[in-house]
Amino acid sequence: MLKNLKTLRMQTGISQKQLADVIGVSQQSINKYENHDVEPDINTLIAIADFFDTSVDFLIGHSDDAVALTQIDLTHKETVLIKDFRKLSLRQKESIQLIIRNYLDV
Repeated sequence: MLKNLKTLRMQTGISQKQLADVIGVSQQSINKYENHDVEPDINTLIAIADFFDTSVDFLIGHSDDAVALTQIDLTHKETVLIKDFRKLSLRQKESIQLIIRNYLDV
């Protein structure tokens, strides 16, 4: 069971379904990770940690430090933008990244 998954998900305001869609698993899998003794494979675990910008250690309850080691000062708008970006599917993220690259190449 991922001890801190539900807390992170609730803090960011996303549903099990939204998280499942972003990391490529079923909503039922997220439910099992949160509420039952079911653990994801290592790639899924890393995807969840990356999504929440935290460590695998924090997800599994091995660390109390939810903040990733690298931290950047962000404005409120930047923080909201990143949180919204994390809710997108992989395909949607790639589209946004392409748009940004096009603007930067001007």
